[in-house]
Formats: sequence, structure tokens, C-alpha cells
Amino acid sequence: LFVQLLQKLVCVTEGLQFWELVENGGDGWKVEEIPGGCGHKFAPDICKHFVTSSRLCRKRQVINLLNNGFSAERLDNQPLVKIKDWFSGRTDCGCTYQITVCLLDEKQEVMQRFKPKAITLDPVTNYCAWQPMSHTFSDYGPGLRFISFEHGGRDTKDWKGWYGVRVTSSSVEIY
Repeated sequence: LFVQLLQKLVCVTEGLQFWELVENGGDGWKVEEIPGGCGHKFAPDICKHFVTSSRLCRKRQVINLLNNGFSAERLDNQPLVKIKDWFSGRTDCGCTYQITVCLLDEKQEVMQRFKPKAITLDPVTNYCAWQPMSHTFSDYGPGLRFISFEHGGRDTKDWKGWYGVRVTSSSVEIY
């Protein structure tokens, strides 16, 4: 069984209303039309992205799986949980991208965490086009009830405005 979850993560047109701003440094988060300042097009059905500024910006959603139609029994059977996020830089300013996704139990304690090292995109050495970040959780034990999805970054030149990482099309799938 394939289930697409977190439609709110995918729809940038709703802005930041479903996100908790963990850090909102510099000029904070902004929603931009694609290609915007990055200059790279994305999928035809995705027309906007979030963009960070000169200081670290991170945003998070905590998803209650029981409130999204999953039974405790199904979750205790440890279905695969696949996350995906798309990120990009600009052609004139470097940026960093980071992501942390946690599977949480009923007390919102971490069962399993995905937190790769921050990625730096440099327009001199990288193409800075849209890149996927994905991970599949498995064998995390019974008790999954929430998923915390957090991502963000900043620019590397400390420029005023929105020259940091671009993110879009974030999703969580449960199989």
C-alpha cells in the first residue's frame, strides 16, 4: 500500500502557515516563484519554493500520524517511511542546506533520526540545480506516532535579502 502524506509540505502556495519557524535569521524565510533567483526550473506542476536568507533559517512540521488516518496497529507493523526534499542554490551566491527528520513515539521521543551533514553549494564548483534529498526509514520498532520534518539553511556570503538555499516539494510517504 502506497500513501502520499503531508500534502501541506508539498504546497508552497500556502506559505508558512503550517510550519513552525525554528530559526528565522537574517531576513527570514520567503516564498518565491520558480525559477526565481536560482535560475533553475523545476517540475512543471511546481511553481514556487521557499528561500532562506543570510542567517540560519529552519522550519519544522510535526505530523500526528493517528490524526492523518493511520491506525496504531498499522504503524506498529513498522511500514517503510520515505522522506524526500528538493533543494537548490543560486548561480551568484553559495548556500548551505540541512535537514533533520525524526520518527517519534507517542511521547514525541526520538525513535530514529535522519540528519546528514549540512551540504554547501558553491556556484563556482557546483551547478546548483535542483537536487533531491531522500531517506527511507525501516526497522525502527513499534510505537511510531509522529514524524518531525525540519529543513533549512542560509547563504554563505551573508548578503542582505534571500540568497540562501531554496527548498520545495517536501514529502513523506508511508508504505
